[in-house]
Amino acid sequence: MSKALRSVKGTRDLLPPQTAVWNAVEEIARRVFTSYGYGEIRTPVLESTDLFVRGVGESTDIVGKEMYTFADRKGRSLSLRPEATAAIGRAFVEHNLQELPLPVRLYCIGPFFRYERPQKGRYRQFFQIDAELLGDPGPHSDVEVILMLLRFLRELGLERLVVLINTVGDEASRLAYRAALVSYLEPYKDQLGEDSRRRLESNPLRILDSKAPAERQLLEGAPNLHDHLSPESREHFEQVLALLERFEVELEVAPQLVRGLDYYTRTVFEIVSQGLGSQDAIVGAGRYDRLIGDLGGPPTEAIGFAIGQDRLIDVLPESFRAAATASSPAMLIPIGDQAQVEGLALAERLRQAGIVVIAELSGRSVRSALKQANRRGARHAILLGEDEIARGEVTFRDLESGEQLALSTDDLVQRLKEST
Repeated sequence: MSKALRSVKGTRDLLPPQTAVWNAVEEIARRVFTSYGYGEIRTPVLESTDLFVRGVGESTDIVGKEMYTFADRKGRSLSLRPEATAAIGRAFVEHNLQELPLPVRLYCIGPFFRYERPQKGRYRQFFQIDAELLGDPGPHSDVEVILMLLRFLRELGLERLVVLINTVGDEASRLAYRAALVSYLEPYKDQLGEDSRRRLESNPLRILDSKAPAERQLLEGAPNLHDHLSPESREHFEQVLALLERFEVELEVAPQLVRGLDYYTRTVFEIVSQGLGSQDAIVGAGRYDRLIGDLGGPPTEAIGFAIGQDRLIDVLPESFRAAATASSPAMLIPIGDQAQVEGLALAERLRQAGIVVIAELSGRSVRSALKQANRRGARHAILLGEDEIARGEVTFRDLESGEQLALSTDDLVQRLKEST
């Protein structure tokens, strides 16, 4: 016997009833985002490697360490998409979406790929829910995105949500702060880990994300980015904070929050759900006012977010999970050869009426079929034999109460609808 094949390390199969939870989350995302005027975009899983080098940043861990990159048969460098924003930016430029009424609001849901150590809630093929608002520079757009996210997360049953927010300023602010941060850290270079020493040369703001205790302590004395903000960046951030307070959003200014990608400017934020422990961040987001121009498009201000769907599913309340997986199909049990065909016809009629029906097709005995109905979580059984066919009726059995009665097919449809 040959050895059974297994899924690739870092990937997994999603099976029912778990997929019912995923579908419920995605249905809410689509409904909420659509209510804010967002339309769905589906970009290719495969993109030119140069897109992410230019869009995400060559110095980032994503591009430097984590992308699945390979040459195709013509020697072109291709990569499985590691994130959505650059791909959506590329589509925005390629299809001249700036000619549409601005801002353009887009969302996508799908798989992404990064080569990193698999662990709970983190996979090499992972899923994200992403949304982007392109073509508006104002603070009101930042706030609307945050309000939409909070609405979405609350509809999933998540509570005690706090917005951790910061600004990384415009390009001039970042350059000024970068110089100050490097000047501060250079004398302590030997105390930094390997990754932070590399980032000191390529992307020093990423050191602020360090989780190493010694580096965290060292960063307590680092310059404050807010002291290097341009007047325009400071005013933008103050307006965002004032608007969020107007909507009574619980927030916390987090000076160390910078987000990890090169394209971020001005507002950056995370939303956390208190009580989830050290991994309480649910969503990461930020404004990126240079990305579209860097990808060859017209100067276009934008803001977007990404939610790790795998992580989100893990922290959903049990009440949401239970409601999403609750299933009580009707089990149709034909008795005899003639009833097999009539049973299939009746099952089709019930499905057209919006009723979930599982038809027993194997010809097993009524007793065995009823056991299967219980195992499948069916609440009702519909027995159809030659006598029922002759009378134009079915035998309807409530598997919870044990009640059994004869019903016409019209009455059966009504009864099943009332019980769902």
